[in-house]
Amino acid sequence: MNGLIVPPGQGRKLITKAQEVTFKVTEAHGAFASVFEVVVPPGFDVGAHAHGRSEEFFYVLEGELDVFAFEPIKRTQERWQDWESPAGDRVVRAGAGSCMFVPSGCPHAFTNPTDKPARMLFQSYPTPDHERYFEELCEIFSDGRVVNSHAVQQLRDRYDVSQITPLRYGPTALTPLSRTPIGTKFTEEQRTERSPL
Repeated sequence: MNGLIVPPGQGRKLITKAQEVTFKVTEAHGAFASVFEVVVPPGFDVGAHAHGRSEEFFYVLEGELDVFAFEPIKRTQERWQDWESPAGDRVVRAGAGSCMFVPSGCPHAFTNPTDKPARMLFQSYPTPDHERYFEELCEIFSDGRVVNSHAVQQLRDRYDVSQITPLRYGPTALTPLSRTPIGTKFTEEQRTERSPL
């Protein structure tokens, strides 16, 4: 059996309205975990969520992300950025070289609160759950201008994603449209105000 070397910029790439994901190591390579390089645009918020069986590892390669991985004192439905654990853990601004391990069952999230894209290495166990999740999410995003929130929820249910706060994406400017939940419908005028991702 041989190993695998993937040069910079190589790997199968999926580009959605909200993220750019490059598959680096997959089930097809005999891997125990899937490995991806993810470009996180300004304003993207994956939303707090947990997995019943998956474990994940995140490593910031470039830029900054706000991250957390703990059970909060109180879960709120709209925002996770103010959460605190019983031990006093809070959200961390993670720069290049920072990493986060997420065991199964642990609430976690990341967001890019800056005006520059961030890049991270993301590893998910077991394979190929997140590979299929990203593939199907890309299909949902490519279906039209408005994302079908029901289809996204069905996808999450299939792939062990228990969403706690909404997934959001958009510019980081402080406008009513800047942190909009997926599936929100906009007028034509509002659509032109949003920066394309």
